[in-house]
Amino acid sequence: MTDEKEGTFLVTHVEEDSAVLKDANDGQVHTLSSNPGLAVDDAVEATVAPDPPMEVTYRVIEVAERRSLSLERSEEPPTVHERELAADLETGELTREPRAGIGEIHVLSPPADATEEAAEDVLSDREGTLSRAARLGVNRVEVRAEPGVLSVRYLP
Repeated sequence: MTDEKEGTFLVTHVEEDSAVLKDANDGQVHTLSSNPGLAVDDAVEATVAPDPPMEVTYRVIEVAERRSLSLERSEEPPTVHERELAADLETGELTREPRAGIGEIHVLSPPADATEEAAEDVLSDREGTLSRAARLGVNRVEVRAEPGVLSVRYLP
């Protein structure tokens, strides 16, 4: 078994006396033998280590940063810039663009009649979407859609 592991983790499940962390970079799941006050959808920059002697559960050695993440559907339409990016894409393609400062914007060009379904797919993949947010160092994810344009905004 490996020793200490430093990384960015998404808290996917909590109980009073345990928690489950998913490494936002490699997807490895770590079940904690105690819960140091974490909540579901927290992103934590932490160091974990396996519990001896069997090393099947982990303990938190240090939490360098903790932030709560959110995922929401916005009633606002995609921005003009996002529409322009989508116009340059073939149907079904995706482009990513860094935001000024921190975060990213992902713009997809789904078929117009499948845009709502695509938005629901992003929202229902909560763990995957929030893992990406944790990796990017942001606090919230906002999904905007209109026929043929879907934007996923990773925001501070």
